Amino acid sequence: MKRKNIVAGNWKMHKNYHEGGALAQSIINKMGSTSTAVVLGTAYIHLKNVQKSLRGISNMYLAAQNCHEEEEGAYTGEISAGMLQSIGVNYVILGHSERREYFGEDAPLLAKKVDIVLSKGMSPIFCCGEKLDVREANGQEKLVKQQIQDALFHLSPEAFAKVVIAYEPVWAIGTGVTASPAQAQEMHAFIRKVIAEKYGTELADGISILYGGSVKPNNAKELFANPDVDGGLVGGASLNADDFVAIVNAFEE
Repeated sequence: MKRKNIVAGNWKMHKNYHEGGALAQSIINKMGSTSTAVVLGTAYIHLKNVQKSLRGISNMYLAAQNCHEEEEGAYTGEISAGMLQSIGVNYVILGHSERREYFGEDAPLLAKKVDIVLSKGMSPIFCCGEKLDVREANGQEKLVKQQIQDALFHLSPEAFAKVVIAYEPVWAIGTGVTASPAQAQEMHAFIRKVIAEKYGTELADGISILYGGSVKPNNAKELFANPDVDGGLVGGASLNADDFVAIVNAFEE
């Protein structure tokens, strides 16, 4: 089965309520027919509004940027997977480098989050990737393999098949520096090999692996041309409708 091409926008902590609604509508208006799955990853305040805007539009989906690992409880300020599922969220971004760095999220916690997201019928977009010092020491493969094993390899094959992987070289996030197409392909192929060693080639070949690290309209086509790069997790460029749509259209060119 041919795996899905996905372009997911991660708005991070940007856009007030009115700006977010306008951005989503602008993306919808500019987006032509596409076979690529387009995902809008918004802050919590936008989710229900954007979900209404996406209703009835094929190949466009909604993502939250995080969730709590527990079903419910006295966790002031948090949001549960069940809450997200109840308003029509399709994907949840988990393990982003910013969550790991600023909020201390580790593998045991992320494994719990993955489980609860899957239990509610949503798909995790699981982020993995190395910092610059690890890359310079040529330790990227060891680290990324560990991140995937520790947070995902407890899953059954059926559950793992619902996960999307996003490889994000941390040294290329928000820096304007992008991994070369060759570097991206090398790591994506490695990740697929790691999955194949655990779950078999057929399942590994069906997993979408996205590249996340300063994806822009001027580099998307070259990145996406790689056989193991199935799309992008887009940060800054997802805040501009023209840029984001151009990235999606890089698959159509």
